[in-house]
Amino acid sequence: MHVFYAPEFPQNRTLPQEESRHAITVLRLSMGDKVIVSDGRGNLYRAEIGSIGKKSCSLFSEELLESQAATRAPLHILIALTKSMKRFEWFLEKACEIGVDEITPLICERSERRHMNRERAVKVLIGAMKQSVKSRLPVLHEPRQLDEWLDRFSENDGLSFIAHLSNKARPLAQRYKAGAPVSILIGPEGDFSENELAKAARKDFLQISLGPHRLRTETAGLVACTTVQVINEMHT
Repeated sequence: MHVFYAPEFPQNRTLPQEESRHAITVLRLSMGDKVIVSDGRGNLYRAEIGSIGKKSCSLFSEELLESQAATRAPLHILIALTKSMKRFEWFLEKACEIGVDEITPLICERSERRHMNRERAVKVLIGAMKQSVKSRLPVLHEPRQLDEWLDRFSENDGLSFIAHLSNKARPLAQRYKAGAPVSILIGPEGDFSENELAKAARKDFLQISLGPHRLRTETAGLVACTTVQVINEMHT
């Protein structure tokens, strides 16, 4: 069954323009066809195609399939923008499929990319949410300078980690506690600078290892997502 994203459903029973176009011109759906609708806020519905216009598609007969409260252990990945946006978009897609609540693209001292096409990035996340039939769309923030973000960071009830290849770093699987909110910093291709590591340490970010080998930025982000999700699933 085809999945669509409609953030205002069921109050607004018309699919957004881009989703309507996909339903009408690409999938060639007809009146009466059954579909699944995600509002990106925790709800999945089964609905039926109602009227179809040239550029709009309405729905009716909704049935609530899933209503998921916001996670009690949100995962926030703060990850440096990669030189290749294709790799960063690949991270966004896979992180959404695996499970992540919040993503902040970072601009670090050694970053080679400092800009992001937010509209395109959001489309990647929406596509991944629909593909994996999820009811929640991860929050994607605008790119932030790591220094500025750390200046404004204040301790909360969650865990705070920074990934680094160091003898001091313990594996994430040993540091993370199931059910805890967590923020994880992932550096650029050239890694974090000593200044950034020191500043993160002053904010009580603990160093973690994501394995014995050097990983690409986007791979490190996915290892972090997977590790947290597996630990949480093992304790549910």
